[in-house]
Amino acid sequence: MDWLRQVPIGQYVAGSASWLRHMDSRLKLGWVLMFLMTPILAGAFWRIFLAFGLLTITFASCLPVRIWWRPLLLALILAMALGLLGLFLPMGEPPGVMAFRSPQELPGANLISDSWESVRIAPLQLGPFSLGPLVIGKGSVELALNTSTLIFTVVHSVNLMLLTTPPEDLVWAICWFISPLALIGVPIERLSFQLLLALRFLPLVQEELQNLLRALSSRAVNIRELGFKGSFALILSVAERLLANILLRADQGADALMARGVLLRPAYQLRTKPLPNRASRWLNLVSGILLVLVFSLRGKYGDL
Repeated sequence: MDWLRQVPIGQYVAGSASWLRHMDSRLKLGWVLMFLMTPILAGAFWRIFLAFGLLTITFASCLPVRIWWRPLLLALILAMALGLLGLFLPMGEPPGVMAFRSPQELPGANLISDSWESVRIAPLQLGPFSLGPLVIGKGSVELALNTSTLIFTVVHSVNLMLLTTPPEDLVWAICWFISPLALIGVPIERLSFQLLLALRFLPLVQEELQNLLRALSSRAVNIRELGFKGSFALILSVAERLLANILLRADQGADALMARGVLLRPAYQLRTKPLPNRASRWLNLVSGILLVLVFSLRGKYGDL
């Protein structure tokens, strides 16, 4: 029943067996922003390039396979499911055109036919349900490609950064970027502390969900015997209990902080001290140059 702990989604895993761990957290945040921002209004070539580039970084990261293969598999399944859903979604009603005369009767007419525009699949019969006819058009293929690649790059890039970056370093990097806002009175220290608490609460949420699932399994609840209404009521009750437990944990954490008189520390004091390593400097330099190069390629090859 400890399968949630074996899927470290959004959690930092300590270690030193990867060059991603030695990269500056500001550069990693810049790469993640590149994966999040450059697909906007980009063509299919650029989206596919980002997806394969992210896969290449994952396989060449020298991280233990047991750490990243489950989150990668979940991200691929989610992307493929949403891609298939977008592939068969209708892209609007076909234009109503009344053919008063057959085009074959017009001598010398150039008939333009594009089989890419519509591929019709016969109705699929799944028991009492009938799916179809399913029509795949050019717009459906573009929607499926854009949706699947965007979901994969967004989910896996953020998860890969969280796997290899301590929460303190990530908070420091974000505060480093938004530090000019302190000139206009934005409370940077308070925001950094709240963000650090939010990152610390991710394992607690998974632990609460794990405990609820363990409680259901110990009571031998059979979903099939409950029926649709009973199953739906059970899901709602579990979700309500999960939310109540999370709020209770948050209340207890706030009381503990107030009782101990926790003082807000500046963001630069939260950062773990990097080891003085010449290889890390070269790694940061090369990654920064590659980041600028990718942004320049986006302007040249990433348009629609």
